[in-house]
Amino acid sequence: MTAPIESDIDIWDDDILVDPYPTYAALREQASVVHLPKNELYVLTRYDAIRNALSDPAAFSSTSIGFNPMVNEALQGTSLASDPPTHTQLRATLSQNLTPRALRGLKVVIDEKADKLVAELATSGSFEAIDALARAFPIEIVADLIGFSGHVKDNMLRWGQAAMQVIGPLNQRTQESFPIAGELYGWCSSVTADDLTPGSIGRGIFDAETRGDIPAGSAGHIIHQYLGAGVDTTIASIGNIVALFGHHPDQFELVREHPELVPAAFAEVLRYWAPVHIWGRKATRDVEIDGVTIPSGAQLGILFGAGNRDPRHYEAPDTFDVKRNPVDHLSFGYGPHGCAGQGLAKLEAHAIIEALARRVKSLTLSEEVREPSNITRSFEVLRVEKVVAA
Repeated sequence: MTAPIESDIDIWDDDILVDPYPTYAALREQASVVHLPKNELYVLTRYDAIRNALSDPAAFSSTSIGFNPMVNEALQGTSLASDPPTHTQLRATLSQNLTPRALRGLKVVIDEKADKLVAELATSGSFEAIDALARAFPIEIVADLIGFSGHVKDNMLRWGQAAMQVIGPLNQRTQESFPIAGELYGWCSSVTADDLTPGSIGRGIFDAETRGDIPAGSAGHIIHQYLGAGVDTTIASIGNIVALFGHHPDQFELVREHPELVPAAFAEVLRYWAPVHIWGRKATRDVEIDGVTIPSGAQLGILFGAGNRDPRHYEAPDTFDVKRNPVDHLSFGYGPHGCAGQGLAKLEAHAIIEALARRVKSLTLSEEVREPSNITRSFEVLRVEKVVAA
């Protein structure tokens, strides 16, 4: 039994959260598994170690995806924080509305909304990309999809951000977000089918509960996941698309000239800047990774962004290349807990990239602000100083 290499960093240090990539590289060069005593964590840093752990729920349980006991307790019974066979049943209902077939009818609506929004921004001269695009677009899509309206739609951004923050350790960000996440949790505990628009996916989940396809009382939990797990990460990804196209005009020009590169471009955005900083697992027994033993009961932190830049797996990993097409990136997770909403996320992001490629000739960025955040890595402000319409 070999004890793992240690590092004295705090993975939730503000500077690391704003730009984690130098730290990811340093940890990855140390070992596949690095013990962080300050965080009471064993972090996985390399591509193969991460992918193997994600595909082994028997050894690495999802009952501890969060980094504080309160959030793990609150998430019990959800598909995010359960293992097979419970996970399999809950996941089936969550996923059946998110299959390519189920989403096919949405594609036209999503493409039209993206085109209309981007066309308006393209002729505006300049715009702030986070509020006007990265937030506005997914919130409208998800609200329509689940059947939210009124105060719920108004609170989606606050609730979605808080639901991700509280997955972190018991730092100030987590503590300030608990009351807001509690509002979401309270609403999801009391929501009924009548609160949701007829014909929406939200209504369909309640129908599944009525039929007995999922356990009684779990419809609200599943709706919680659409809102808690899906909104903040998609906002982060759309902001990252705009920023990376602004930083790499040659790559944007390639997508404009070759629209068939759109799916590859989004995969590369997700690989290059992972929207999720860290995610938890718990070792159910002593597990050996690359000759190092992780003790039973240990809390793991999975660093998707470190794995996505592993030179053992990707050539020139620090280069943003829209032709790379890294379909095996780790940003959607992997294995039984691979992101259930990835089909919807791709529809939204592809629609935005296609619209940008069609409607925008060039964009020049000025102000870029990232705020430290426990789990999601996104821009708070991203100003497009000058946009030239195509």
